[in-house]
Amino acid sequence: MQRLVFFDLDNTLVDRHGTLADWATDFTTRHRLGEEVRQELLDLLRERAYPSSFDEIRTRYRLTSTAEDLWRSYCTDIAAMVSCPADVLTGLDELRRHGWRIGIATNGATDIQTAKLRATGIHSRVDGICVSEEVAARKPEQEHFAQAAARCGTTLSTGGWMIGDNPVNDIGGGRAAGLSTIWIANGSPWPVDLPEPDHRVQHACAAIQLLLSDSVTRSTT
Repeated sequence: MQRLVFFDLDNTLVDRHGTLADWATDFTTRHRLGEEVRQELLDLLRERAYPSSFDEIRTRYRLTSTAEDLWRSYCTDIAAMVSCPADVLTGLDELRRHGWRIGIATNGATDIQTAKLRATGIHSRVDGICVSEEVAARKPEQEHFAQAAARCGTTLSTGGWMIGDNPVNDIGGGRAAGLSTIWIANGSPWPVDLPEPDHRVQHACAAIQLLLSDSVTRSTT
């Protein structure tokens, strides 16, 4: 039977929080803004960043650049700063060698998510990419997972896995879509009021090794 796995992008395959913090430091220095503004930017963009976010930033801090220019600069800067661990990239290659079909299932704006996927080399290691803005469906909506499967040339009826850091969007959404789940904890505790994922690991490399292990592989065939 075909093996299918979806990976979330931010804080699963790449460290969005760390990259965003580096960007905020650079941005406030470049525009001669203070530490207080840096924290405000982190709070504003922590969950998501869209072109409309930079309309607010431009107005709030009285910047002369257009919101469109600020957004383009953000995409370029983040792409230059973001990275994916080498062992994760190697793990994705290993999964494909073992017959896994790999999809990216990520919320966010198409421009920035595509920029990160290309800059890190992830885009060339997967079979399909599903970005919420592009398909007009956000995780945890089942339609997002259905679109991700379609972009991998298959359907959710074949089953598969969802790997991500968000208990609601990734784990709850994946389970509702009929997928087995692996939660990327990143040092955080699991919310006590939510149903448990099938597995908990600390980082994406551990999740990949779990998929490659005999015990999990047998459960997908």
